Amino acid sequence: MSEKMEQIEAWLRKQEGRFAYIADPTNVFYLTHFKCDPHERFLGLFLFPDDEPFLICPELEVGQAQASDFGHEVIGYRDDQDPWDSVKKALSGRHAAFSKVFIEPSTLPYNKALALKAIDAQIVFQSIENFLAGMRNIKDASELAAMKKAGEVADYAVKLGIDAIKKGRTETAIIAEIEHELAKQGYSEMAFDTMVLAGENTAKPHGYPGNRQIREGDFVLFDLGVVIDGYCSDITRTVCYKHASDEQYKIYETTLQANLTAIKAVRQGLRIGDLDIVARKVITDAGYGDYFTHRLGHGLGLGEHEQPSMSAANNKTLTTGMVFTIEPGIYVPEIGGVRIEDDVYLNENGPETLTHYPKKLQIIS
Repeated sequence: MSEKMEQIEAWLRKQEGRFAYIADPTNVFYLTHFKCDPHERFLGLFLFPDDEPFLICPELEVGQAQASDFGHEVIGYRDDQDPWDSVKKALSGRHAAFSKVFIEPSTLPYNKALALKAIDAQIVFQSIENFLAGMRNIKDASELAAMKKAGEVADYAVKLGIDAIKKGRTETAIIAEIEHELAKQGYSEMAFDTMVLAGENTAKPHGYPGNRQIREGDFVLFDLGVVIDGYCSDITRTVCYKHASDEQYKIYETTLQANLTAIKAVRQGLRIGDLDIVARKVITDAGYGDYFTHRLGHGLGLGEHEQPSMSAANNKTLTTGMVFTIEPGIYVPEIGGVRIEDDVYLNENGPETLTHYPKKLQIIS
């Protein structure tokens, strides 16, 4: 049994839980290394304080589940069978001293919760999400190795995009070139939809790439990430095409200083909200406070957005082993926007960046 599953079983004993029902495919992968997208079909990992776990998945996925790190009973079902019959049978052979059942309420469909309740009306649901998020926050050596590689490939992807900048080329054409070149190198899974924005579109923090062509004097913003062994990277870099105005230089240098200042401030035990405040002060003091319209960053791992939220309201503290983004931005509608984002790992000695593409303003000729 994996150490991660053992952690949950020990926690269930402390909580006097009957069992945990893990249905989110990302959490199933985290605990077992079994990757499955069941679509509308049933997927469930059941963990117990003192009994053997079991995994139920579609029959066509059983071979992959058995070849994963799970190492326990895998129950398959055909499309003409009701998987809840298998759940009921498997649960009947497990110890049932307690009534608390731990689920993922933000992702578990209501109809599945009702189906589980129908098996035993004495079940009382409680959430396992905060405990799982806390586990996923702290990366082990293998997770960190995957994220370092993902950061390295993200750096390469930014270079591909910058090399593809030419007058008249569209945002979507540059995206296509980035992803085509990555696929040729064997990197076909992006962490999220690749973003390339030019000119006035860079002033939209979550803009949608389209047919906007590159023009002289444009900011060009790249926000992208790749997936390596299930783990994500997330990088943003902004450049200028041909030339930059004095105002563009000021916006860029202010954003860069906010990024560098926040990274330097990272330390064990720091209130997460204070990190946002440190970066925001740099931007506010430069006169652009109203144009920094989002939180400083977010947690990163199997998902491109995970806990912790790196916002001023977060009173939790940074802990060794966390990976998160630091991505201050300034977005001025009449000029354009700049965001500079890095993935940061907090090790025993302080912050370690996992993304390394140069951050000095580049004027692309």
